[in-house]
Amino acid sequence: MSTFSKRLKEARKARGFSQERLGIDAGIEPASASARMNQYEKGVHQPGESTVQQIASVLNLPLAYFYCADDDTAYLLQCFHSLKKGEQKEVIELAARLATRG
Repeated sequence: MSTFSKRLKEARKARGFSQERLGIDAGIEPASASARMNQYEKGVHQPGESTVQQIASVLNLPLAYFYCADDDTAYLLQCFHSLKKGEQKEVIELAARLATRG
């Protein structure tokens, strides 16, 4: 299973979406939504970037989340994405301070 497939399945389940519902909400033709999402989750097919962007939007996740090989980094992106802009700036400033303190 690819990193993308793993993250997609985890995110979909965490948000309580069926494969069909996620596919339809992401703009996939209803007649094939469930089958296509199943193929994406199994790694049989890889969606194009615009489809991944639509899926990310429906799941309220950043595009990069789906491609992070490291679970901690993926979780950090997920958390960061859920913050307001001012809070994001605070996190960036804190990370910069921690990274440069030697």
